[in-house]
Amino acid sequence: MKSSEIRDKFLKFFESKGHTIVRSSPLVPGNDPTMLLTNSGMVQFKDVFTGADTRPYSRATSVQRCVRAGGKHNDLENVGYTARHHTFFEMLGNFSFGDYFKRDAIQYAWELLTKVYMLPADKLTVTVYMEDDEAFDIWEKEIGVPRERIIRIGDNKGARYASDNFWQMADTGPCGPCTEIFYDHGADIAGGPPGSPDEDGDRFIEIWNLVFMQFNRDEAGVMHKLPKPCVDTGMGMERLAAVLQHVHSNYEIDLFQALIKAAARETGVTDLESKSLRVIADHIRAASFLIVDGVIPSSEGHGYVLRRIIRRALRYGHKLGQTKPFFYKLVADLSNEMGTAYPELAEAKERVAQVLKAEEERFGETLENGMKILEAQLAKDAQKLDGATAFTLYDTYGFPLDLTADICRERGILLDEEGFTAAMEQQKKTARAAGKFKMAAGVEYSGEKSKFVGYDKLAHDSKVIALYAEGVQVQELAAGQQGIVVLDTTPFYAESGGQVGDQGAILGAAGQFDVEDTLKIQADVPGHHGVLKSGVLKVGESVAANVDEAKRARTIRNHSATHLMHKALREVLGGHVAQKGSLVDAEKTRFDFSHNAPLTADEIARVEVIVNREILENHPTQAHLMSFDDAVKHGAMALFGEKYGDEVRVLDIGSSKELCGGVHVTRTGDIGFFKIIGESGVAAGIRRVEAVTGEGALALVQSMNRRLLEAAGALKTSPDELTARIGQVQDQVKSLEKELAAVKSKMAAGQGDELVSRAVDVNGIKVLAATLDGADVTALRETMDKLKDKLKTAAIVLASVTDGKVSLIAGVTADATSKVKAGELVNFVAQQVGGKGGGRPDMAQAGGTDPSGLPAALAGVAEWVGQRA
Repeated sequence: MKSSEIRDKFLKFFESKGHTIVRSSPLVPGNDPTMLLTNSGMVQFKDVFTGADTRPYSRATSVQRCVRAGGKHNDLENVGYTARHHTFFEMLGNFSFGDYFKRDAIQYAWELLTKVYMLPADKLTVTVYMEDDEAFDIWEKEIGVPRERIIRIGDNKGARYASDNFWQMADTGPCGPCTEIFYDHGADIAGGPPGSPDEDGDRFIEIWNLVFMQFNRDEAGVMHKLPKPCVDTGMGMERLAAVLQHVHSNYEIDLFQALIKAAARETGVTDLESKSLRVIADHIRAASFLIVDGVIPSSEGHGYVLRRIIRRALRYGHKLGQTKPFFYKLVADLSNEMGTAYPELAEAKERVAQVLKAEEERFGETLENGMKILEAQLAKDAQKLDGATAFTLYDTYGFPLDLTADICRERGILLDEEGFTAAMEQQKKTARAAGKFKMAAGVEYSGEKSKFVGYDKLAHDSKVIALYAEGVQVQELAAGQQGIVVLDTTPFYAESGGQVGDQGAILGAAGQFDVEDTLKIQADVPGHHGVLKSGVLKVGESVAANVDEAKRARTIRNHSATHLMHKALREVLGGHVAQKGSLVDAEKTRFDFSHNAPLTADEIARVEVIVNREILENHPTQAHLMSFDDAVKHGAMALFGEKYGDEVRVLDIGSSKELCGGVHVTRTGDIGFFKIIGESGVAAGIRRVEAVTGEGALALVQSMNRRLLEAAGALKTSPDELTARIGQVQDQVKSLEKELAAVKSKMAAGQGDELVSRAVDVNGIKVLAATLDGADVTALRETMDKLKDKLKTAAIVLASVTDGKVSLIAGVTADATSKVKAGELVNFVAQQVGGKGGGRPDMAQAGGTDPSGLPAALAGVAEWVGQRA
């Protein structure tokens, strides 16, 4: 039974039992800082199990893609060395949210395994929690499993309820016993049943775990029965496939065999049992699906997990002798195997391949050099790799520690991980010391929070509650003094979320403080940075706080346009687009986002059309305060990697919905006009777009139009005919260039005829070294061919000088190349004029930067040839 059929039968079976089929959630869990990556089927239903969320169904089934390669659940180091460890795997699951419980869950599992998948009942053994008599009785009395194949497992991990058969989400919260189903491979395989001293053998393999959440554990450890018990089950698709396909290792199933053969094809390996091929086949799945879900290789978080996986695969490819990019070529094979089950993979396969290829090229530059460093160190000490070298490999050559650990393990070498950690900490200390000057700009504040009224007002009567000069709290500021002012209430927006802080003025009874920037001292305390232009300002003084209206207006136009642009980029380029950084000020908006290729002119134009259409429709901007979960249900986009509180501010701007605390226009029409002015790459997989709006966009268009009129005037045509006129000029230039080349060739040929008589005979070889005035490389080559025909047996060097640069060409007739090589001859001359070159034995070219050495170099050619002829 193929893997695709196993998935299909699972979902259809539970659908027939009243379950709603739910698509796999992304590998990056939404709004769950406790979890780096999705590692089980229940992750997307976590809030349902805890009661924080509800769904329109009480029964669900899914095939969830999972990754275990970081954090608490990390199988990376075992991949390739065991039959069943993977970085990526698929979890088949069925779930009940207060609907059915143990009886139905057990009966469904048994029916699916024995009736649908046709597994022999006598090959199945089950475990239950020691105190779970209910589950034991269901297995024995209702299902008919013999007592000797129902094994009770107690608290075998050192504490109450710490058991292989008792599941807990955390120290507190929903928990309960579980029952596991094992497949017995037979007595000829080493290993004992679960709970026995030999349970780690390969005879009994766990294939399904049924968790019964029936308790809520409080902080005192007391178990309280849940009013609506739930069921959460998980079965590894790869393990089940191995059983159904009658193979012992997961890597022998159809899906993996196809990927292993593809890896062998791209690495040139014929041994399909190679562990390196297994690693590559496993890692292409994890890497590809992480990229599908918007992760880009980087040096931290999700991105670093991805980078570690990719680079581990590349190292195994290098180990097999493949030093060129190959990993990205496996994406097409993966799509063929899994694209039907996961359409998002098929849709994104080209982008996935591009991201992988870029990372391969990036790491390929340092992998070989890093391996040389490693080999040199191991040659000194074949027993242990010191932490300093491991850190150098990590810091300079991009070797993740687990990659270095892999190499050491393969060779039986001890890795000094403590030394690595110490070197890492030392670097962090150095970085912190270098950054201390930034902290000096911070100030200590312990007063009341400020109230922000800048969403609705640009001027407000306030009171000074704190003043700072040179980072120290003071009671007053004098004229000309730089300082920071804290107000009890302020209309000034403090820099946050990529939007710069407001500028303006604070007017007191006896002084004016010019606000040059507004930055947060604390989360709810803006600091107004600037200089007291005149008079004096004191703590406790009543003041008028006035934001610079013109700059605020330009800034918010750019900020609101950024939201519309983000939405448009996702619409044009795809759902993988996610914000990676932004800077919004009065002049422009700068937006960084995940995408692996430059935007085409057509894509830029489409984004501009979408944004300007929203501007013309003049939608009202609406802000809503709500819980994070409600915001997500509302359709708001939470930015990747951002942290949000319990209550968030949702901005509806046209069709865009994002979480944002910034200030914005009242209606989209206030933006006026939107124009992209630049697109570039800032890092691997990260693009940057810059754009202007309103007055800035108008100024840009007027400038472009002015330049257009100037260009048209210079070419004596109208703007409408400019493109055609440029084409005509280009054709004329090409024609003139051809005529000039012909004239140069004719002149050089004429000089060539004159040069024949200047050739000297050196041991039977005609030697000629000369300069051709005004000749380009083409003319030099044509003249060389004619001279070789006329001189028959010859060694020739021709040179020309243009704009201070020397062009050289050397030619040797075929009957003389056994004695004189053109490449050596041209280099003899080139080295004397500050250059180098090379080529075939009969023809070679070179260049130089020092024309002053040319006469002497050419004069020495005859002697040089004579030494070899």
